[in-house]
Amino acid sequence: MKPIYDPELQAEIRQRMSPPSRESVAEIARSTGINVHTLYSWRHRWKQEGQLVPATNKAPEQWSASDKLAAVIQAAGLSGPDLGAFCRERGLYPKQLSRWRQAAEDANGNSTPSMADQRELQRKKQEQAREIRRLERDLQKKEKALAEAATLLLIAKKRDALWPQDEEN
Repeated sequence: MKPIYDPELQAEIRQRMSPPSRESVAEIARSTGINVHTLYSWRHRWKQEGQLVPATNKAPEQWSASDKLAAVIQAAGLSGPDLGAFCRERGLYPKQLSRWRQAAEDANGNSTPSMADQRELQRKKQEQAREIRRLERDLQKKEKALAEAATLLLIAKKRDALWPQDEEN
């Protein structure tokens, strides 16, 4: 039979998981005797409700992306003294929240190209590959012509050295 826990106990555990105390799930399980899986399921439910429950001893910069986003969402409507109190309770700085908010906004930007953009990029890539092949062929032709001209010049110098031509005066 599954044990039923008081809502007050659950609220106390949520407080222990939440900043600034940020106790880990394992620590809470050892001290309360509640199964680790139960604590994880509670934490999962609280996260789905939008609560900030990282349940880790890590510094805020090392929180998971979902915990950072939850903090940004909770602080979204706050300003001034309310924001300061929110940050103090959770061991955060307002600059961290603004940086995380910016990162979330940037992550939701137009980063993936559309199918039309992908086709256009592929077409440009093919055109560039053809242009590179054409330039390589031209370069090979010019190298051959240069080698031939150098050979003819060398032959002409040797011919002049062997059979000097008389200059007419």
